[in-house]
Amino acid sequence: MTSIANPIQPESVRVALVQNNPQLGRFETNLRSILRDISVAAQNGATLILFPECALSGYVFESLAEANSSCDTLPGIASEAIRNACRDLGVYVIAGMLEKEGERIYNTAFAIGPEGLISSYRKCHLPFVGVDRFTTSGDSLCLFDLPFAKIGLLICYDLRFPEAARTLALQGADIIALPTNWPVGSDNNPDFLSRTRAVENRCYLLACDRVGTEAGTSFIGRSQIVAPNGIVLAEADSTSETILYADIDPSLSRKKRMINIPGKYEYDPIADRRPELYKI
Repeated sequence: MTSIANPIQPESVRVALVQNNPQLGRFETNLRSILRDISVAAQNGATLILFPECALSGYVFESLAEANSSCDTLPGIASEAIRNACRDLGVYVIAGMLEKEGERIYNTAFAIGPEGLISSYRKCHLPFVGVDRFTTSGDSLCLFDLPFAKIGLLICYDLRFPEAARTLALQGADIIALPTNWPVGSDNNPDFLSRTRAVENRCYLLACDRVGTEAGTSFIGRSQIVAPNGIVLAEADSTSETILYADIDPSLSRKKRMINIPGKYEYDPIADRRPELYKI
């Protein structure tokens, strides 16, 4: 199932969100699925391709020991295979994994392009659910440049903390990419939070979720591509494995001042801030 939103614009780049159903603990199976979907998205013209949180491992592990066999390193087996695909197809990929470093496991998202591993982000805000009950939190936000846009990375629960998205926006993020695993009960995220984070920061918000059920936990899908004005350009349903596409213009994220009526009705949610009031 494929959905493509809005016609190509002169400054546009096509993004693809792969809403899939990762298999718990089946690293090699999930990697093969990712490589297949990268090829499909590239054939449909995508330049930036997103996958969900923990796309390589699944999410609902009951212990650190159980999760251990589904971890990888950075660089590692998955990043090398995805790098080769990016090099062959000329695309950029962001995906979620469980990253092993010593005795610790991190819930990580990484970005890879034709040139190799570009950046990675370890989830900073950890809810008490799934594998996040056992992972170690990251300690810094992530912003990096691609040829067409500046990208900020967050993962799932991070979206509930407006300071994280705002910090990325203040540092110049054109796109905030959010690999996520929204479980049933998280409908407020696609209904309100993703749109709010986009419009309050005047940047694109790409939320790539999963579907399916793991160990009794079901996920709601509804991956979204949200424009800087908060309009949802494309949204998937709650059950289908699908690739969601839209052609976006990252330069729109750099136009923070809104002029509805020149000289009478203008606003800038970045320049109009009052940081001296927010010190608490």
